[in-house]
Amino acid sequence: MGKRLLAMLLAVWMLLALSACGGKEEVPEEPVEGPVVEQPEHDPQPQPEPEPEPEPEVYVPAGTNPLTGVPMEPEFENDRPVAVMLNNLQDAMPQLGVSQADIIYEIPAEGGVTRMVGVFQSLEGVGNLGSIRSTRPYYLEVALGHDAILVHAGGSPDAYSNIPNWGVNNIDGVRGGPSQDVVFWRDADRRKNAGYEHSMLTSGENVLKYLEGGKYRTEHKDGYSYTQSYAEDGTPANGETVNGFKLYYTTYKTGVFEYDAEKKQYMISQYKKPYIDGNTGEQVGATNVLLLETDINRISGDKEGRLTVRMTGEGGGTYFCGGKSVPIRWSKADRNSQFIYTLEDGAPLTLGQGNSYICIMDPDNSSVEITG
Repeated sequence: MGKRLLAMLLAVWMLLALSACGGKEEVPEEPVEGPVVEQPEHDPQPQPEPEPEPEPEVYVPAGTNPLTGVPMEPEFENDRPVAVMLNNLQDAMPQLGVSQADIIYEIPAEGGVTRMVGVFQSLEGVGNLGSIRSTRPYYLEVALGHDAILVHAGGSPDAYSNIPNWGVNNIDGVRGGPSQDVVFWRDADRRKNAGYEHSMLTSGENVLKYLEGGKYRTEHKDGYSYTQSYAEDGTPANGETVNGFKLYYTTYKTGVFEYDAEKKQYMISQYKKPYIDGNTGEQVGATNVLLLETDINRISGDKEGRLTVRMTGEGGGTYFCGGKSVPIRWSKADRNSQFIYTLEDGAPLTLGQGNSYICIMDPDNSSVEITG
């Protein structure tokens, strides 16, 4: 019985041990159902838009061109301008360099023709100029009024007498001597096809090189200043609309001016064609056009029919800018003084920033027709 009991106890112990080693099988818990939450679709992190490249700053010179009111390098502000005599006969077209002039003066000469004086505050970058023609006393007065150095090829007897008497600093392609001869040359094509008298040229570079020699001062004297004022928009207030007009100088020469609103200039034609600068092939235009009325008479006894033109005192005129016009008054105290422009009520005339085209005419011999 003792062995049997021992065997039974051993068997029971073994069963208990096996139960303890196997353990109970765990039953997984049922998931608790709840509201279904939609998971948002995964969006990639938005990338910032690239910043645009900054616009390069437009360089604006710190100085101001006293002849146009337009910015220019300060080193040129106080320079003496250069006034260039330009041939305007039909056979001598096209002129060269005229579109780069800050001011163009057109004045009648003998025989019903006109000549231009192109006034340049700076000749830097200006190419060929011409053709160059002879001067007269009233063209000298244009140069003196700007304290300018005159470039010309010959002159009337009165002009040659006045040049030293009036103290005109000049560069002459006819009687200037060897030092000035090198400034000019005869263009072979013009000489062959237009004639010897229409063939003389110079260049901005040649004139500047000559002036480096120091014969003439190249800056205004201390205290010199221009009185003319400018505005970004020089369109005259309460002006009459004028989109086009013709100036009948003589039976030989008519100037045609048509306003281009996009360019904000009066585009110029003559001899029934656009007035072209032969350097650029482009039509010449002007921001400001001024017609100045004065007395122009033939010199008594002059075989060539040369003229006297009153350039001092005062007179009437018309100012055109921005497609409008107003009557004006002009005055010039003496041959060395600047032109002063006023409105009829005496208020100073403000020009538009840009170049000017100034026609000096006698209303008894010339007429104006408004065309648009």
